[in-house]
Amino acid sequence: MRMNRLFLLLTGLLLFVLSSFRPDDSPKAAPKKIKWLTIQQAYELGKKTPKKFVIDVYTDWCGWCKVMDRQTFTNPAVVDYVNENYYAVKFNAEQQGDVTINKQTFKYVGSASGRGIHELAAALLRNQMSYPSTVFMDEKFNLIQPIAGYLEPRTFHQIITYFGGDYNQKEPFDKYKAGTYAKLYPGPLTAKAGE
Repeated sequence: MRMNRLFLLLTGLLLFVLSSFRPDDSPKAAPKKIKWLTIQQAYELGKKTPKKFVIDVYTDWCGWCKVMDRQTFTNPAVVDYVNENYYAVKFNAEQQGDVTINKQTFKYVGSASGRGIHELAAALLRNQMSYPSTVFMDEKFNLIQPIAGYLEPRTFHQIITYFGGDYNQKEPFDKYKAGTYAKLYPGPLTAKAGE
């Protein structure tokens, strides 16, 4: 009888130890994502519920565009702020389909070199083609500013909060970064409550 209890105890202990080493099967929260729209979807939504627009102008061959997708556009604080304060658009500068916004149609323009450009991308970037580029537009779809180049998460967050909070109408960006932003977002870049 004593041997049976000892055997059961050891078996139970062994099962307990082995079960503690198995992989965690509990469901994980899905990572937050920016709610990307087409430019036409964003424009139509903006007519009903005004918000600013942030447009990621990219190409399929652009390496830094992919880095920005992986690092910047997945940062939780960036995702939260963009989804709350902007209509976010991804726009391929070399897409070949026509885009009509407010009765104006923009087309793809081919070139002899084989790499063409979409007229809308050229208009958004003021013919200064660089990828990635981030374009900021106000609630009435007026251009605020295009910004060329890769933007790491902290810098991108500074920029989206600068335009998103209309600080661009109150102070220069360098002053905002050193003063207002540093007070609003001290420490590491993480999502704040209410963002």
